[in-house]
Amino acid sequence: MKRLTKLLGKRTVLVAVIVGLSAFIFGFSLNSDHNFEVSKNLDIFNSIVKELDMFYVDSINPNKLINEGVDAMLYSLDPYTNYFPEENQDELEQMVSGSYGGVGAIITFDKKKNHVVIMELLEGMPAVKCGMKVGDELISINGMDLNGKSSEDVNKVLRGQEGTSFTVQVKRFGSAKPIELNVVRRTINMPCVPYYGMIDNHVGYINLNSFSGNPSKDFKQAFLSLKKQGAGSLVIDLRDNHGGLEDEAVEIANFFLPRGKVVVSNKGRLAAMNNVFKTIREPLDTEIPITVLVNSETASSSEILAGALQDYDRAVIIGTRTFGKGLVQQTRQLPYGGSLKITTAKYYIPSGRCIQAIDYKNRNNDGSVGTIPEEKTKLFHTAAGRPVRDGGGILPDIVMTPPQMPNILYYLINDFQIFNFANDFCLKHQTIATPTIFQIDDEEYNTFKAMVKRSDFKYDQQSEKILKTLKEAAQFEGYYKNTTEEFASLEKKLSHNLDRDLDYFSKDIRDAINSEIVKRYYFQRGNIIYQLRNDNNLQEAVKVLGNSERYKKLLGKPQANAQK
Repeated sequence: MKRLTKLLGKRTVLVAVIVGLSAFIFGFSLNSDHNFEVSKNLDIFNSIVKELDMFYVDSINPNKLINEGVDAMLYSLDPYTNYFPEENQDELEQMVSGSYGGVGAIITFDKKKNHVVIMELLEGMPAVKCGMKVGDELISINGMDLNGKSSEDVNKVLRGQEGTSFTVQVKRFGSAKPIELNVVRRTINMPCVPYYGMIDNHVGYINLNSFSGNPSKDFKQAFLSLKKQGAGSLVIDLRDNHGGLEDEAVEIANFFLPRGKVVVSNKGRLAAMNNVFKTIREPLDTEIPITVLVNSETASSSEILAGALQDYDRAVIIGTRTFGKGLVQQTRQLPYGGSLKITTAKYYIPSGRCIQAIDYKNRNNDGSVGTIPEEKTKLFHTAAGRPVRDGGGILPDIVMTPPQMPNILYYLINDFQIFNFANDFCLKHQTIATPTIFQIDDEEYNTFKAMVKRSDFKYDQQSEKILKTLKEAAQFEGYYKNTTEEFASLEKKLSHNLDRDLDYFSKDIRDAINSEIVKRYYFQRGNIIYQLRNDNNLQEAVKVLGNSERYKKLLGKPQANAQK
């Protein structure tokens, strides 16, 4: 059975499932206190549902009532144990295979327009082929009005069996009348390797964004292609990769580790859940220098790959501490066509450490959970003797400062200001320069600024909020009377100034605008190329790979490093 390590899922269940589980449990012998407690509480649960159904003042919706109860029950364990009823099996299938039947459009709900709009399109997919554009408002599908419909509701209509078709009406930016398009659904395979290429004449780069489906096949093809192009070193980008199949992480690790090496071990409460995964094939390359880029969204299978390469001193890890998901899920079949994705084990990477960051078992009194404190983590060592710790994800060998989004940029994105400007820009430009050189000029940025001012754009300034809190504290403690002039001066200096902020943070705002525009013309692949232009983490990786002495020192024995 496939093992999953991905953070996705939706929990719903029917009364019949609970009743079925109850009968199943009653079949066990009640010889232990544990079995008795399980049976007793299932009986209580069934009785409560029956009493509510018979005597509650209003008619109850059994599906909704029990769904919410089961949601709370499963969430009290961890966020990864989920129930999938028969009608939601496609969600589970997408997690495993990385594919679904649909049109290849990423949508979001725009509150101002009260409609779902297309945020991004997948290259070569039906949405692109039928003529959809980013920014289109979806007005109706097969005559069904979509006004006020959520993204989730519209996604259910967009998805369907391959080969089926529908008619959609869209309202396009700059067009007065709705446009009618005919779309034929097909199987949408999310790209595991959306981009790979040469950074310079010697460094190869592979962006691996998922472990669902068959990423090892795509990764192998990309790596061999880069080798033919002359790559003498490699950057593997695992940033924002939330994981997927554990087996695929083992397979990719095998490309760079000798045969017979342990990559990951699973340990569960039941012996049947214990497994050891080793490299079983001859590697592709055990010598090529490797750096791996990670961040706080690098999770599960991504952490297995990064952790294994770190524990064997096979790659230099660069970035910020990873997410810290050390739990493994399996899917179990349930009655009436349902499935349960259930956490069955913790995984341990080659040094013996489990990198699970959040302690779901030991919750606080209010039900909240916290990360495992540093003082409770244990020390382990890599193959060369370098110190590493469990709990809290993978700590990179080179820790980089994470990028900070300016407050104004956050609000510009959430208010669709950048999105709407890109819509207008694309209306006026049939083509743009390649992602390696494209950028808006000063005149275009001034046009953006003017658009923002006309829209009466508002946003919260954190400095003003903090100053207000400080002022209230000073008044409460009796210090305000003696500091009124200082507070007045600060209030004047920190007053809301949109012009100033648009200029002061112009570099970050321009970058976001450029990225949004590039996606319209060159899709996901082009956007990755654009973002790599000023990527500090990538630049650090290239520096490390270009300095063999530093590379060896980072991966060498601590004693040898001290002597040097």
